[in-house]
Amino acid sequence: MAIPFVRDIEFEYGRVDQVSPLIRRVIANNPGPFTYMGTGVFIVGKGEVAVIDPGPMLEEHFEALKAALAGENITHVLVTHGHSDHSPLAQPLADWAGCKTYARDVGIHTAKDELGSPDDLKFTPDVKIGDGFVASGPGWKLEAIETPGHTANHLCFALAEENACFTGDHIMGWSTTVVSPPDGHMGAYMRSLEKIRLRGFETLWPTHGEAVRGKDFVETFITEYANHRKAREAAILAELRSGETSIPAMVERMYAAVDKRLHPAAAMSVLGHMIDLIERGVVVSPDAAPTPRSRFELVATKA
Repeated sequence: MAIPFVRDIEFEYGRVDQVSPLIRRVIANNPGPFTYMGTGVFIVGKGEVAVIDPGPMLEEHFEALKAALAGENITHVLVTHGHSDHSPLAQPLADWAGCKTYARDVGIHTAKDELGSPDDLKFTPDVKIGDGFVASGPGWKLEAIETPGHTANHLCFALAEENACFTGDHIMGWSTTVVSPPDGHMGAYMRSLEKIRLRGFETLWPTHGEAVRGKDFVETFITEYANHRKAREAAILAELRSGETSIPAMVERMYAAVDKRLHPAAAMSVLGHMIDLIERGVVVSPDAAPTPRSRFELVATKA
C-alpha cells in the first residue's frame, strides 16, 4: 500500500483559520518543493496561547501573526527544529510578545542549502527542552516529544485535550520527510516514527500541508510512512546486489518519477540509509565519513 497522502488544503496566505476547537493556523507565503504551500504556524489556546513554529522572517507574515494574536498573551514560542522555514521568526515574535522561545537545542549545523531548508544559524532557544517538558495554559497542555531523525534536535508537541500531535517535519501529510546526514539519522528516524505511532494520536498537524485525521487513518499513515522507508532500503540493497556502488546512479533510477529538484534531497536520504546500513554491519564504504559521492558495497556475509 502506498502512503495515503493528504494534499488538499484550503487557506489564504496571512489569514488566521480556526482549524480545531483549540487550534488556529496562519500560513506563511513561502511555498516551494520542500515547504509545499508554505509554513503553517499554529496558535494553541485562546487568551493565553502558545505559538508553534513561527516560520520565516517575512515582514508580511510577521504582521499577519501580530494581527492574529492581537489582544492575547503569548506564553510560549515553541520550535520543532531550527530550519530556516521554521525558526527565524521565533525570537522576533517572542521579543514582541515578551516571552521566551523553547526548543530542544540548536542541532548539528551544516552549510548545505540544496535541501531547501538550510539551518537557521541565528536561532538558539531561550529554554532548552526535551521529553517530559510541558507548556500549559487555560484549557490546553502541550507535551514535548523528542523525535530525532529529520534533524538531531527535532521535537513534536502533543496536545492532550485533542489527542493531537504537532509533527513539524517529522511526519508530513503531503510528502515524505528528508533525512539528511549528519543532522538527520535514519535509524533514529525510524525509532521516532514508532514512538509517535504508539501514542495513538487522533490527529497529526504537520508544519507543511493539511492534517492527518482519524485514529485509524493516523495509524495506517504512520505505518505506511515507515513501510516506505523499508521499501527504499530494500531498493538500495537490490542496487548494491546488482553491483551498483554510486548513490547518484541509484537516485536516477529509484527516483525517476520524482521532480529532479528533489534529487539532491533524495541523494541525502539514500546516504542516510547507507549510514544506517553501515552501522548495522550490512554495508561498507572506504570513506570514514561517507558522502553522496562515496562508494558503497554489501558486506559479503550479509548479502
